Amino acid sequence: MNTTTNKLEEQEAISKYRELAEQVSICMFTTVDNEHNVMSRPMWTADIDDEGNAWFFTNEFSEKIQEVSKDNVVNLIYAHPAKNIYVNVKGTCTVIIDPKKMDQLWKPSMKTWFPDGLQDAKICLVKVTTENAHYWNTNASKMALFFHMIKAISKGGKYKEEETGRLNLNQ
Repeated sequence: MNTTTNKLEEQEAISKYRELAEQVSICMFTTVDNEHNVMSRPMWTADIDDEGNAWFFTNEFSEKIQEVSKDNVVNLIYAHPAKNIYVNVKGTCTVIIDPKKMDQLWKPSMKTWFPDGLQDAKICLVKVTTENAHYWNTNASKMALFFHMIKAISKGGKYKEEETGRLNLNQ
């Protein structure tokens, strides 16, 4: 494959990731601690940029930051059962303290977590450089899904999901 084709596929993957993540907006930000315990917590996605990086606001001294500093590998798990959207993202994260970038990504709703806004001395960004993502997305209603599952069972076949895939980003 040539460079132009690779770039086009990467841009399509980033667009798909952004589209699905925007529909869910809150993911389970998952880290692994020193004892190999998996720790997950809900995080609001501030942005998915043009390179496929996910951006989050957090407290620079939070437990999650201590956990990710060990190896910087995280998983982001987006799920919206009502819309049948599921995305699992693997990436590496970096703590970013950049007032200009924070101002660019700030939304008034962030005051829920940071009452002092961007003046909070502990506020920082977490940038997750996405390596790859797996997604499952079925636009059909629950009744239609149920119908297709029953149809597959009654005919002795296998239920086939509408849209699944793997997105390779930042290759």
